[in-house]
Amino acid sequence: MEIVSYAPQGGDRPPEGRPLGPVVPTGAAPRLDWVDTAKGICIVLVVMMHATLGVEAAMGREGFMHWAVAFSKPFRMPDFFLLSGLFLSRVIDRPWRVYADKRVLHFAYFYVLWLVIQSAVKFSQVSDGTIVGFLQHLAVSMVEPFSTLWFVYLLAVFSVVTKLLRPVPGLVVLAAAALLQMAPIETGYLLIDEFCERWVFFLAGYLFADRIFRLAEFARTHVAASLAGLGIWAVINGGLAFTPASFLGATTLAELPGISLLLGLAGAAAIVVIGVLLTRARVAEPLRYAGSKSIAIYLTFFLPMAFTRLLLTRYEVISDPGIVAAIVTLVAVLFPLLCERLVRGTRFGFLYERPSWARLTPKTGQEPPLSPPAEQPKIDLSRALRSHRGEAAA
Repeated sequence: MEIVSYAPQGGDRPPEGRPLGPVVPTGAAPRLDWVDTAKGICIVLVVMMHATLGVEAAMGREGFMHWAVAFSKPFRMPDFFLLSGLFLSRVIDRPWRVYADKRVLHFAYFYVLWLVIQSAVKFSQVSDGTIVGFLQHLAVSMVEPFSTLWFVYLLAVFSVVTKLLRPVPGLVVLAAAALLQMAPIETGYLLIDEFCERWVFFLAGYLFADRIFRLAEFARTHVAASLAGLGIWAVINGGLAFTPASFLGATTLAELPGISLLLGLAGAAAIVVIGVLLTRARVAEPLRYAGSKSIAIYLTFFLPMAFTRLLLTRYEVISDPGIVAAIVTLVAVLFPLLCERLVRGTRFGFLYERPSWARLTPKTGQEPPLSPPAEQPKIDLSRALRSHRGEAAA
């Protein structure tokens, strides 16, 4: 969810034998604005989806926001996961204690904390009105992610699995993840189903980090070509997302096996380019700020969203479901930002920042140096073929 976006030094490239990804200085470094802007786009799209579908269900009809939700469905979550894996190479070769603190306990803390908060708000719905039922609900939620918090839960799982498989060639792991994504896996368990559906995008962010940064640099220096590419992508994505399908379990062509994988990757790349272009044009400050606080929005948006939707739909203040959905989306994004700002530096800061007791390593302004990495996980077909022939990898 929250991605630490550090900027590489100008012109640096990953040296041979280092994990794939941006070269990052070990000390503190500025955030990359385009990454935060891309994250801002993603979090707004996620909130928009929940707000719009909830409003349409309450009002019994669709509005103009339904088309935006349908258009973004192929890439909305893939891009979020890709960005979440983008800086994994900074920590994956560190000792388990350091890695677990930054990539596992970080997400576990927020999941458990906000599981309790969200469940308390929905006490009667999740517990049958009893303390025993509430405790049973919490216990089940430790193995089966609850509500919108599944994303945070899954990031911790992805981080563990990816590090455990670090010795396996990246091409093999990525191919296996792609097969899982395309396979018709529907167990009914959210953790299993979403893991199979999303892991490939997290891996793509990690394994192709250097290519993603090159794409961002290309977009920064080739605006016209980038806009042309976005236009082509938008036509293809929209055509497939809006064309109904009724086979292989898909409701649109965009959901078909293979096509959904390609559209997810293409859409993630498109959001990267859009993030760069918006930042370059200096009109992205609201999105950049929202992206830098995406964890706060994601954890908190359910409450203002539900309250605003109930208020506007119950009393029929506005009759157009599209306008209602837009207002609900805006409130659900702005309210968490306000909450985060109000509690920052206070005794309630633990809501959005881990306290010292919830850390395995102390929080400092200086990152420990990267430990010597294991085998480079770079996706390189020529090297893979040489290894297959029994030759030593370069």
